[in-house]
Amino acid sequence: MKKPNIIAILVDDMGYSDLGAYGGEIRTPNLDRLAAHGLRFTQSYNSARCCPSRASLLTGLYSHQAGIANFTGNDRTAELGPAYLGRLNDNCVTLAEVLKTAGYNTYGVGKWHVGDHLDPIDRGFDAYYGFIKGHSAPQWERDRYHRYPESQPPERSFSPDAFYATDAFSDYAIAFIDQAQRKDAPWFLYLAHSAPHFPLHAPAETRDSYLDIYRRGWDVLRRERYERQHASGLATENWQFTARSLVPREENDAIANGYGGKQNPAWADLPSDRREDLAYRMAVFAAMVEHIDRGVGRIIDLVKKTGELDNTLIVFTSDNGACYEWGPFGFDVQSRSGITHLHTGEDLKKIGGPGTYHSVGSAWSCLSNTPLRMYKHYNHEGGNCSPFIAHWPEGIAQPDRWVRTPMHLFDLMPTLCEIADAEYPETRNGERIHPQEGMSLAPVFNARDLPERSLCFDHFDASAIRRGRWKLLRGNARYPTRDWALYDMDADRCETNDLSAEHPELARELEREWLAWAVRVKVHPYYLEAAK
Repeated sequence: MKKPNIIAILVDDMGYSDLGAYGGEIRTPNLDRLAAHGLRFTQSYNSARCCPSRASLLTGLYSHQAGIANFTGNDRTAELGPAYLGRLNDNCVTLAEVLKTAGYNTYGVGKWHVGDHLDPIDRGFDAYYGFIKGHSAPQWERDRYHRYPESQPPERSFSPDAFYATDAFSDYAIAFIDQAQRKDAPWFLYLAHSAPHFPLHAPAETRDSYLDIYRRGWDVLRRERYERQHASGLATENWQFTARSLVPREENDAIANGYGGKQNPAWADLPSDRREDLAYRMAVFAAMVEHIDRGVGRIIDLVKKTGELDNTLIVFTSDNGACYEWGPFGFDVQSRSGITHLHTGEDLKKIGGPGTYHSVGSAWSCLSNTPLRMYKHYNHEGGNCSPFIAHWPEGIAQPDRWVRTPMHLFDLMPTLCEIADAEYPETRNGERIHPQEGMSLAPVFNARDLPERSLCFDHFDASAIRRGRWKLLRGNARYPTRDWALYDMDADRCETNDLSAEHPELARELEREWLAWAVRVKVHPYYLEAAK
């Protein structure tokens, strides 16, 4: 069989239930169509934050091994050790680098976020359009986005008054696919959207089409999502409808609007002007997801029109769960303190427009993660588990099914190596490369399960280990307790019943296994303590 083309689509801060296929009310017909004719994974794990998840997806490693344990930016190796370099290190290879050795042309679009001074062209991409520095860039500001290598003329041009980054990313994805199809070689496209990450930006017309939906509030909509999840077969009798998640503590609790360490509030308990402000925020978030979906539709139409859809593997996922920052009402950068301003009257119509900087807040993010607990930053299911869709008509047996086998973003590397007949290297530029951590998903594509394994997590001291049906986890200093909790994921998918007191030996065994992993991948401070 001819080598497949590959499209990997990663979105930013989208929750577990935001897609229609996973229970959401947001209009995502194109992604839902991929889901209906492909595989829908129910337990796809990531690294609980944007940049470490990108590192895992691109390299097939735990993010600590790739140099991005927590975040990009400053090199903190002298203080914390080699896992905290703040960029991809020299002991890993990217999907683009590996696929090039198998004859692929490689293209990237969107948010890079694996090294502020690391050029995608130097890590295997033939062409790239997007932004290299920072975790986000305003969707309306054209000059923040660039074509790499900069010596090449751009394939697309945008006037300042007609620029919206999510749509521009889709434009460039189409331009690169068109370019690739003119060459006699398979191609790989990595489309890394920055939406729906804050700042919340979307065209007013799309935003306004969602206002009446979100004026109904998060409590009603959470229940409706949960009911749709049961109707679709995603949720089973072992999924509980959880209470609204806790709001993480902050050093200044005013930033969490007084809710730090408490449960998100009931929608009905809020004053009407606050509810209207919040409805606008979530309407912008939904509009951002819809624009992602529109672009996916355009990509599907092009690949189908050119006869390549059947032999193109398309995977879609999010880098983490929805984002809680900061408190139930979100934040406004304009306030300079992070405390949310209350928008009323004509100011409401500015939310999501040029020059604004808002987040959606923890209560709406609790809706986005329905029915899973907590959010991005945490290794509860609401933080490190995301939708994952795989569509490949020629390569997937028995499509239109839920896959309940746990997987991780780093499984993409061995999967693509297998289906593209690419060899994962032992060295790069003379430097030794870490062996792959993941497993190929090819057996799952052929309707077989993966063998049981352990998956480990740590992000800013929020830690977890998943082995078989068991998950041991703990929060960080912003969570009410640092105690380990043990959950039976087969019986309690939503982590509601801590069994650590009933199975103390198992909890200790899993903790010891997690600690051995932490030493191996050099999580601070465990590997330093082990070396003493």
